Amino acid sequence: MIILRLAWQSIMNRKFTTILTILSIAVSAMLLLGVEKVRTSARTSFINTISGTDLVVGARTGGVQLLLYSVFHIGDATANVTWKTVEDIKKRDEVKWIVPIALGDSHRGYRVVGTSSEYFKRFRYRRDIALQFVEGQKFSDLFDAVLGADVARALNYKIGDKIILAHGTGPISIGKDHGDTPFRVSGILASTGTPVDKAVHVSMEAIEAIHIGWETGAYTGQDNKKSVDDLRNMDLSPKAVTAAYIGLKSRMSTFSLQRWINTYPQEPITAILPGVVFGELWLMIGNVEKVLLIVSAMVVFTAILGMIISILASLNERRREMAILRSIGVKPIQVFALFTAEATTIAFLGVMIGFFGLYSILFLIQPFIENLTGLYMDITLPGWNEIKFMVMIMGAAVLAGIIPALRAYKTSLSDGLMIRG
Repeated sequence: MIILRLAWQSIMNRKFTTILTILSIAVSAMLLLGVEKVRTSARTSFINTISGTDLVVGARTGGVQLLLYSVFHIGDATANVTWKTVEDIKKRDEVKWIVPIALGDSHRGYRVVGTSSEYFKRFRYRRDIALQFVEGQKFSDLFDAVLGADVARALNYKIGDKIILAHGTGPISIGKDHGDTPFRVSGILASTGTPVDKAVHVSMEAIEAIHIGWETGAYTGQDNKKSVDDLRNMDLSPKAVTAAYIGLKSRMSTFSLQRWINTYPQEPITAILPGVVFGELWLMIGNVEKVLLIVSAMVVFTAILGMIISILASLNERRREMAILRSIGVKPIQVFALFTAEATTIAFLGVMIGFFGLYSILFLIQPFIENLTGLYMDITLPGWNEIKFMVMIMGAAVLAGIIPALRAYKTSLSDGLMIRG
């Protein structure tokens, strides 16, 4: 206790230098813990882009490619899945619900997603959060469209506005848009931080309606153009889908149904477990987090180096202090303990200030980060990695404090009392 009291008094006698050292460690600890928080939050948000969906089905392809185009709307499918196949899967006893997804069109750079009204009930993200409407409702008319939050905000759309979809995902050009079948904005979804925000949702029947005459990939039905009323009276049952989301009655049957789908004899199709493929995809793109951690570790190293330099610089000024302590019976090992205690105290205060500072800032800017980037940073008790990093910073500081402590330990009583000219 005496050593700790002496260490604290010594720190208080050098307030300005000590405060700067503590702040440098606090900032470096805040940076390292912040990078870890962003890393874990980004991974969690990434994996929870789609939640509550047990299987994703598409044409035979790689799992990562299927996940990219069906969930992230990146790239294109190698082929479609026939509607009969979807119906066969739906008839399976294990299946609780199935939501079809049809891709291939766009609106001013944003993907158009054809789906059923069940989509707005079944789609979940970030640990079972359902989609919410900030305005309007899901499509009830053939030519209704529901916009993601980013689409509505970027293009300044409101309920009732008319929009025209483009055939394909490239830039709109003459002869490639569906100008004769404009859609009405019926609903705008709340922000989710997922690809849903950047999508225009229409019904599967609408996808069929706007592609009558486009069977070859280019419009060939000019001489037999259908009016909007004619289209509403036609049989617009879907003929194919790009992918389908499947929810099961019991997750115990996931692997058996996956095997049945992967060996489906009528058509080459693939079923993937989103969580498993998300993990594979993260391994491919998550290396940047290691770079961030290395940079943060270098900042921590710099801060601890600054602490060593600060303590070493004060040694010459404290020669007489050490000599007096030695003259009244303080042992060299106690001098060593004194300097080690100072380093430990500085490191502890720096880490604690950095920790509480980080969480205070997160509490204030969490909504702003979510709205700006879509990254949800859950403010919870520190995880094992965060605790480990804090202990490592303090341990590194204590080990670094041994350097000036050894220097002080070796300083003899006669050297401390000697007057240098």
